[in-house]
Amino acid sequence: MSSAKLIKTIFTASFIIIVSSGFLRAQRKALGIKSELEMMTNISTLPKYTDAVVKQYSSYDTTGNNDDGFSGKYSFIRKNADSSLVIFEDKGAGVINRIWTPTPTNDIIDFYFDGSKKPSYSIKFSDLFSGKVYPFNLPLCGNQVGGYFCYFPVPYKNGCKVVFRGKKLEFYQIQYRNFGKTATVKTFDAKLSADEKSALEKVSATWADLRKDILNSQEIETLLVDKTINAGESVSLINMDKAGRFLGFELENAKQFEGLNKLIDIKITWDDESQPAVCLPLADFFGYAFGKVSMQSLITGTAKNVNYCYFPMPFDKSAKVELIYRKGPANVFAESLKIKGKWYYAAKPREPKTEGKLYVYWNSNKNAAPGQPHIFLQGEGRGHYVGTILQAQGLNPGMTLFFEGDDYTAIDGEMTMHGTGSEDYFNGGWYALLDRWDRKMSLPLHGSLDYSLPFSRTGGYRLFLTDKMPFQKSILHTIEHGPEQNNKPADYTSVAFYYADKAISSSAKPTDENTTVFLPDTMMVYPQLMSFSFNGQATIDGNNFIAKNGAQIRIDLQEIPNGKYKLYADLEMAPDGAEVTLWQRQTQVSEPISFYSAKKESKKKMFLCDISINEFSNTITLHFKNDHDKNRLNISRLILVKN
Repeated sequence: MSSAKLIKTIFTASFIIIVSSGFLRAQRKALGIKSELEMMTNISTLPKYTDAVVKQYSSYDTTGNNDDGFSGKYSFIRKNADSSLVIFEDKGAGVINRIWTPTPTNDIIDFYFDGSKKPSYSIKFSDLFSGKVYPFNLPLCGNQVGGYFCYFPVPYKNGCKVVFRGKKLEFYQIQYRNFGKTATVKTFDAKLSADEKSALEKVSATWADLRKDILNSQEIETLLVDKTINAGESVSLINMDKAGRFLGFELENAKQFEGLNKLIDIKITWDDESQPAVCLPLADFFGYAFGKVSMQSLITGTAKNVNYCYFPMPFDKSAKVELIYRKGPANVFAESLKIKGKWYYAAKPREPKTEGKLYVYWNSNKNAAPGQPHIFLQGEGRGHYVGTILQAQGLNPGMTLFFEGDDYTAIDGEMTMHGTGSEDYFNGGWYALLDRWDRKMSLPLHGSLDYSLPFSRTGGYRLFLTDKMPFQKSILHTIEHGPEQNNKPADYTSVAFYYADKAISSSAKPTDENTTVFLPDTMMVYPQLMSFSFNGQATIDGNNFIAKNGAQIRIDLQEIPNGKYKLYADLEMAPDGAEVTLWQRQTQVSEPISFYSAKKESKKKMFLCDISINEFSNTITLHFKNDHDKNRLNISRLILVKN
């Protein structure tokens, strides 16, 4: 071969290699804002395995105490020379999936992408959540139940640093995925392309009616269920002997599954496995709060008296769905129930190399062990974590201090996330404060199941879509019950949703003992969340009840269960302490009580009177004596002890 032909051959081969290499790179899907937003709407990708590494920076107290942002001591990685705070740093290709805080400020935060020495993008911290700056808008960014959340993706192809320009940052969490060195990523640009804008618009449209989007996505066979179940029986709802996947299912008349005993269990078994993939009280599966309908999330919950679940559920060869109706305690009447529902089936088998099957780990942790956190999920294997539901019941009456506990995650033996408080984990903040974490509230990805100071209980839920937590070997996901050393007595009941090739942990069998909702015999009512009515000139200022000209203040006790109670109060005696009589409707239930003292002194659990709570009489009214100088009553809390 001549030298000219040799050179031509080498050039041609090199050209083919270069073109082929470029073609392969082009074929590899570029990651970025568009692909991340598509994951938010394409729920069918939830079962897919991923090798990405999910981690989190947060303001947690590294000493194990409870200063998780109050002082700001742990709210940064390091300080720059100009006193600005580095709060996030990652190398390589990745994406910030979630930013949360309950304490936003108007200070600037700077994003440095791909090794840039100058800020690549700057924004007020508060405007990540305010809806004022595009593209950080609802439903991905906003605030509710006390927390400010941002799920708009911030991708980067070669590293990212975030710097806070204020003097003090308090609570924060930044969760991110690292894609590794070989990923092709388009770095964040606030000026979205047409495709990115379209993907963002689709999030709002899809989340408004996920069911419609799922049912229109592929060929679906609807399996109808119409059966009756009696106490002590189990019924088979679905029994399939072929491969495929459920795209979701619905059960009608959700109210019939309410109750303190949670007697109906749902059991799902894939591929004749030796243990069920799902076995727990149906009420807990659908996010009921202490036996009452509550959760209304994007993927699972209850709406318009229908239970729904749209987690994709692929299987290899068979699927069996059963309901089990336990007889319950002898003093509980268990009536026959009509079970009507729909299962949506697609004849697309699971892809074992790329997809996991859905499993649920139910943990009913009665009187959680002191010093030990509550376990959401612990086990060995490969998979990814996609959802949490938690009901938390304090066993000591009063404030919900158990909810100060932090979440903790270790993936493949390495700590990857450490939270800053229990309501923080659910994107909330500030429990027991008005219009913060003070009642049930559902958003697409997170929410509060309930909040009750009288019952000393609360709960929350959270879905993990783009921030699903993959594990290759093992996972340990826990939450504390108490601010330090898991030191608050509590009942914790959780539901963990995850995908894997097989179950990595076995749930306890539901029984009457581990499913019945705890009802305390001592309940406490605090002024900050009381509901009041007035007659005459009266004002409430913190714990101070002030009445002029003999006014009356009525306190609503509708949350208190029916029964007879002794009523006590933690209060203050003072020189301007009023004389008060207590009434229930038009019945006087106490003698005149004077709260006068020559000097201020605190009284703990001072007896006031006996009261009776029922559907017709569930308030108490304070009748103040007409006294210009002695017209104030300072109450820290009311205490009701059941007779």
